Amino acid sequence: MTGSKERCGVSWFCLHVMRVLAQRRSGVLTDLKGTVRAYLANHILGVSEGHAAILRLVGVGYRATVEKTAVTKSPQYEGQQFVSLKVGYSHPIELGIPKGVKASTPQPTRLLLEGPEKEVLMQFAAEIREWRRPEPYKGKGIFVNGETIKLKAKKIK
Repeated sequence: MTGSKERCGVSWFCLHVMRVLAQRRSGVLTDLKGTVRAYLANHILGVSEGHAAILRLVGVGYRATVEKTAVTKSPQYEGQQFVSLKVGYSHPIELGIPKGVKASTPQPTRLLLEGPEKEVLMQFAAEIREWRRPEPYKGKGIFVNGETIKLKAKKIK
């Protein structure tokens, strides 16, 4: 099973497609046709052009940097870089960048993530966003890919 994953080069997805195509005659393919098409389109686009996610850090003192080493975490693979977030906690948050994802900071309040696998990229963006989800009263937080929120009015007694 691992040999076929390595030969495929696209990850576990290739195995999944092969299983779906093997079940073609049983009618399962009609249920998953749109999902398979979307997965294939994302993988083809990722290999040919790549995917990107832009994270905006909105808030006083919110900053992001990409560092080669981390103080609180050890690298999971050789050459792993870390994203260091300063988002209002007493300590910086350090997150290891997954394999295949490239991170850069064009501005201190912007974080650009790029990579061929959309699922891994957006999962990492969601992990970063979890540290400061956008809040509806002041409009502060970490926004992914042009995300906007509607501000609520202050509660009046």
